[in-house]
Amino acid sequence: MNKLEVLHFPDKRLRKVAEPVKNVDQEIKNIIDDMFFTMYEEKGIGLAATQVNIHKRIIVIDISENKNEKIFLINPEILLLSDETDDMEEGCLSVPGFYETVSRPKTIKVSSLDYEGNLKEFHADGLLATCIQHEIDHLNGKLFVDHISTLKRNRIEKKIVKLKKDGALASRKSMPNYKSAT
Repeated sequence: MNKLEVLHFPDKRLRKVAEPVKNVDQEIKNIIDDMFFTMYEEKGIGLAATQVNIHKRIIVIDISENKNEKIFLINPEILLLSDETDDMEEGCLSVPGFYETVSRPKTIKVSSLDYEGNLKEFHADGLLATCIQHEIDHLNGKLFVDHISTLKRNRIEKKIVKLKKDGALASRKSMPNYKSAT
């Protein structure tokens, strides 16, 4: 497995809309394996292919504490969104070190392809629903910072550009843990 480079906001490649996967073949399975490896190495709970400069509709998630409950979605689509919402603090491997509260539907119904290319549907709620929506946003060229005020987004962008310029993003261990962009 290979560790893939995670793109950082405001990289324009994060704004590219991902293309549907036409065929679930060994190449796609290898991409999924590399994405899981990268996500675990970066200490994330979700990763969209767009974040690693692969513009295919693939996401990987593992919200378990022991990191042993892999979920992958190929060509995910949200079929249903609840009217009830949850406010959760979100972070992102592409916006490292920054966390903001985002309001999203609490329950969703999702469809995606499995390893054999068969369509599956399921319901998700809570953290899993939030994570799926966050990662699907990436596939559509959106980031969680698009759900917050322009002022906060601009502050985060300036801080990340400075961190990148200072070389702090090359080694995330040296990064401050900003709980708020304000």
